[in-house]
Amino acid sequence: MSSYLQLSGISKVYGQFTALEGVDLDIGKGEFVTFLGPSGSGKTTTLMIIAGFESATSGTVEVAGKSLFGLAPHERNIGIVFQNYGLFPHKTAAQNVYFPLQMRGMKKTAGLRKAEEMLDLVGLEGFGHRYPKELSGGQQQRVALARALVFEPSLLLLDEPLGALDKNLREQMQIEIKRIQRALGVTTIFVTHDQSEAMSMSDRIVVFEKGRVQQVATPLEIYHEPETKFVAGFIGESNLIEAKVTDAEKGEASNAALGAIEYAPTGKTSTGKDVTLMIRPEHIRLSRKPVDGRKNVTMKVETIVNYGDNALVIGKVGDLPMRVRVLGADVVIIQEDEECFISWTRENVYLIAK
Repeated sequence: MSSYLQLSGISKVYGQFTALEGVDLDIGKGEFVTFLGPSGSGKTTTLMIIAGFESATSGTVEVAGKSLFGLAPHERNIGIVFQNYGLFPHKTAAQNVYFPLQMRGMKKTAGLRKAEEMLDLVGLEGFGHRYPKELSGGQQQRVALARALVFEPSLLLLDEPLGALDKNLREQMQIEIKRIQRALGVTTIFVTHDQSEAMSMSDRIVVFEKGRVQQVATPLEIYHEPETKFVAGFIGESNLIEAKVTDAEKGEASNAALGAIEYAPTGKTSTGKDVTLMIRPEHIRLSRKPVDGRKNVTMKVETIVNYGDNALVIGKVGDLPMRVRVLGADVVIIQEDEECFISWTRENVYLIAK
């Protein structure tokens, strides 16, 4: 994949506080990339540096091989959508979408026609005459998206754009944004702290923590092969188990509560090293009796959280907390304060390199 947007050595320092440190990224043309991380991790600061609203203390930003250094935000040909939409209340939807074309000198008749075409694309055909106060939150979000796309930007930047929407509308807009992005082929960066948004929408995810990039990978790689303990704990639910490698060649380790644990050898560690092993809750089987061919341990059930189609069973093996995800219909085999067996195979155990 050739690089379209390139960030090299981006750092940002505010006095004694380092907000970003050595961020390097290569994003391909037409990619949908999500910046994911907790509040204060540096994801929005990176976005604002790309947009030109913040200046980097050091490092460079290039689009299609051309540096953005010294260019004001309006000179960068970048479309931006914020969480608060930023629509002009005194302009209709079509006039809002036409505004960036007007700033670029396009005549009103042609500009409003193009604005209506873009409103059609985002599912707002016939809404061009309405004012923002006459639109729902989801409709206002679509107008903001149309306005960011109407001038055919080099990049589309979305800064937590779905945060103000309710759950159902947020899920609907996730699908719509991805559909529109694919239809136009515009290179897109989406900022969120919501891991489900990142997993469902992205070609690749960039995980930030404390101003550093922890991992850049596809959603499935991030989920199944996290490179750090932070990524493993932040993406999805995890059982993170501290262990000591007893035989690196065979893929064997030991934990005080679980005893001997086999894992698929990776060559990332050596015998005698302290490591972290990850087992996702959905990869653990819950049963009344031991299951042949699997590692079995006894767990005391403390809490069962039902979600309808599945349930989360929380318990302890000795002093070690464990979480098991089971189908809702299967959870009836066990009750809170009872003991059960949990089991897994070596293929379900992933060794985190660092």
